[in-house]
Amino acid sequence: MRSLMRWIVLVGILSGHVAHAQSVTGTWQGTLNPGKELRIVFVISNVSAGGLTAMVYSIDQGGPGFAASAVTFQGTALRMTIAGIGGAFEGQMSADGSSISGTWTQGSGKLPLTLVRATPDTAWKIPAPPKAMAADAPAVFDVATIKPSDPDRPGKLFTFKGRQFMTINTTVRDLITFSYEVQARQIIGAPAWIESEKYDVTGQPQGDGQPNERQLKAMMQKLLADRLHFAIHRESRVMPVYALVVGETGPKLTKNDSSPNGLPSLFFKGLGVLPALNASMSDLARVMQNAVLDRPVVDRTELPGRFDFTLTWTPDDSQFAGLGVRVPPPSTDVNAPPGLFTAIQEQLGLKLDNTKAPVDVLVVDRVDKPSEN
Repeated sequence: MRSLMRWIVLVGILSGHVAHAQSVTGTWQGTLNPGKELRIVFVISNVSAGGLTAMVYSIDQGGPGFAASAVTFQGTALRMTIAGIGGAFEGQMSADGSSISGTWTQGSGKLPLTLVRATPDTAWKIPAPPKAMAADAPAVFDVATIKPSDPDRPGKLFTFKGRQFMTINTTVRDLITFSYEVQARQIIGAPAWIESEKYDVTGQPQGDGQPNERQLKAMMQKLLADRLHFAIHRESRVMPVYALVVGETGPKLTKNDSSPNGLPSLFFKGLGVLPALNASMSDLARVMQNAVLDRPVVDRTELPGRFDFTLTWTPDDSQFAGLGVRVPPPSTDVNAPPGLFTAIQEQLGLKLDNTKAPVDVLVVDRVDKPSEN
């Protein structure tokens, strides 16, 4: 529940009579308590096509805005599905139309949430979006540290804390695949320690504002060169790949136009649960190749822009080597999600085709262990 919403844009379809939509539009606010109070604001309005759109804000967490999936209002029942974070809200409006009492669900957790219609005088102040880093700002970290990870700390993470970029429990191979957008098999000639020794990295950008994805990866490449003397040359080699393509039924994705140059959010909520916010198809291909699958994934969808979605599947023991975890035995639950290749077709309208293709590889000329901070 900690990862609950920064900004989330919900685009939905209205069910029921138009008069009901008129009564649910406006600003609604309430408080979740997943261990600490989190103030939530829903701003619901009509769209020209006759549906509903809603902006959702987490007042106490702030952060960038993202799009999610659906809003429906039928009778007195309001339902929202927030696919990007695996969340949902269902509630019933009171007879006087002043409140909506319901339940917030995220993953396996459920919390009560009562929304109250706000007025200009009672509405909570919505946090401003973070300022973007200037396009011509230097793509370097002003201050950066690299230190060995705590061997007892589980997991792996790439994230921001304010303006500070952080990685936890990452190998140098992880840093290379992230920075250069390659899969582990595309790194040739590197010493074995880049796959075994783990580090925590923190970096504060030199320029003001939040860097976009391109700027962040340029900063990481500069850090690798400066601190690890990382040097490469590129070659093209034919190798087995998965091609990400659009399925026969067409894509089943929610478009996100809120932050075209912003950072995507693709953080696993468990093995086989991937909520994505503001993610391009190239972002999805990279996550599949770096964390889940055992070979490069090539984006051949030709789908421009960014999307929100949640992909849920039952993984097998050939997957998630990129996260350094062991997949448990297959579930015997008849209601368990399908395997990855079926799930990606049914849930996203995409396919992963097993094929061969020319792929750029990084041939490592030099890499040293990280220098002292």
